[in-house]
Amino acid sequence: MARRADEEYDYLFKVVLIGDSGVGKSNLLSRFTRNEFCLESKSTIGVEFATRTLQVEGRTVKAQIWDTAGQERYRAITSAYYRGALGALLVYDVTKPTTFENVSRWLKELRDHADSNIVIMLIGNKTDLKHLRAVASEDAQSFAEKEGLSFIETSALEAVNVEKAFQMILGEIYRIISKKSLSSSDEPGPGPTGGIKEGTTINVSAETSSTKKQCCST
Repeated sequence: MARRADEEYDYLFKVVLIGDSGVGKSNLLSRFTRNEFCLESKSTIGVEFATRTLQVEGRTVKAQIWDTAGQERYRAITSAYYRGALGALLVYDVTKPTTFENVSRWLKELRDHADSNIVIMLIGNKTDLKHLRAVASEDAQSFAEKEGLSFIETSALEAVNVEKAFQMILGEIYRIISKKSLSSSDEPGPGPTGGIKEGTTINVSAETSSTKKQCCST
């Protein structure tokens, strides 16, 4: 079936959102893809995703953003969804030190399951809660530099730096893809490893389809 004109794109990039439950991953996703914020958004169960097509360095990129559940009991399920991801947004809550402390564990899991050259960005979310801040920007910046990650702080509620964060990571992925330097691009496999040219679609299994849902649904 032919795609509509608004679905034409040059590349399809899969990006995963990871981090503890409650740090705001779903609202970052809904803010970026639909410019929506839901104060009463429920914890994600399993995996859901949303897409948005935008311009990255003059090329049309369709970003497919996967929101993975932060709860422990779903982690075994979500590890398979790292396959084919070209970027990862590792999110913590600037008001909850535990979510920042757990970043190291999420990073290890990501590096165990994802492509070795995946682009990773550390995100400190909920900066609108200034009076409750418990994680200093300097500490997160220092950690990011040590681990070779990019870093930015955001507020999904106030739409601060959300667009910038996604633009940054998609731009970095594009630069890597355009140089054909992702190691997985030379290895055949079922997943979308690499820049996916126009006309190629991701094969989403029935199981995956059944787990996706709209954010803010009641």
